[in-house]
Amino acid sequence: MANMGESMKKLATIHRSTDKHWVGDGFPVRTVFSYHSQGMNVSPFLLMDYAGPVEFPPATKPRGVGWHPHRGFETVTIVYQGEVEHRDTTGNGGKIGPGDVQWMTAAGGLLHEEMHSQEFTKKGGIFEVIQLWVNLPSQDKLSPPHYQAITDTQIPSVALNSDGSFARVISGELRGVHGPAATFTPVNLWDLRLRAGNKIELNIPEGFTTLLFVLKGLVQVNGAEEVAATELASFDRLDDLSGSLISLYSKQESTVLVMSGQPIDEPIAGYGPFVMNTEEEIRQAMKDFDSGRMAEMIAAVEAN
Repeated sequence: MANMGESMKKLATIHRSTDKHWVGDGFPVRTVFSYHSQGMNVSPFLLMDYAGPVEFPPATKPRGVGWHPHRGFETVTIVYQGEVEHRDTTGNGGKIGPGDVQWMTAAGGLLHEEMHSQEFTKKGGIFEVIQLWVNLPSQDKLSPPHYQAITDTQIPSVALNSDGSFARVISGELRGVHGPAATFTPVNLWDLRLRAGNKIELNIPEGFTTLLFVLKGLVQVNGAEEVAATELASFDRLDDLSGSLISLYSKQESTVLVMSGQPIDEPIAGYGPFVMNTEEEIRQAMKDFDSGRMAEMIAAVEAN
C-alpha cells in the first residue's frame, strides 16, 4: 500500500508500435521506442526492439544477424523463448536461453554477431526476445568493451504479493533486492509476472524516466488506463509532479517489463550502430570502422 505523502506517478502516454521489420533473417522485430523519435524523453534508454513471438521451423543453417559494429552504448538482450548465441571481437561469447540476459557494453567499440543457437535451429520453435539499448555518459563512451552473461538462476525474484505475482530483478533494486547486472548509471530493469486479478504497487525513484512494456496480458495503470500486449506506457518524470508510485492491476495473467533509470542529460548524436555526443565523434567512429582494423579482429575470432 502507498505510504502517507507518496503520490502516484502520472501516466504520460500509451504507445503501440506499428513498425515491424527484420533484423537479419532471425529477428522479426517491432521497434517499441527509439531516441530518434522520443529523444531525451526515454533517456538513459535509447531504443527497444521486441522480436516475436514467432515460430521458426527446423533448419540446417542458423538464422540471425551477422557481424556488425557498435560504439557508445550497451545492448541488453532478454530471452523469453528460444536461444541466442553471441560472439564478439573481444573474444566473449556464449549461449543464452529462456530467462537469461546478455548485457553487452560496446563502449569504445566492438563487432558482434547474434544468431539462433545450433540446437534451436535444428529443433525450431517459438522465438521471443527483447533487446534494449542503454546509453552511456560521455565519460564512459570510449571505455573498454565489457560483457555480462547473466543466467536465469542468477536473477533474484521478489514476491510482489501473497498470490503468486513476482518480479525478476535484472538490474537495480526492488524492495531491498538487488539485481546482478552492473550498470554505469542507475538503471532498474524488472521482469514482472503477474497473476490475473492481482493488484501491486511499485516504488520508482522520483525524477527517473519510467517505461512499462506489456509482452502478454492486460494491466490497468493507476486505477485508470489499460495497457495491452505490445503497448508501451511512459510516465511523467518531472521531479515536482511525477510522484514515486505506480499501481498495476492485472486483468489477465501478464508479463510486463518495467524500465526506469536516471536520465543522462547530455547531447545525443547517433548514426546506425553508433551513439555518441557529437557529429564529429560519429564521423570518427565511422572512420575507425572503415579503417579495416575491425575486419582484422573478426578474422582473428573466426580463426579460433
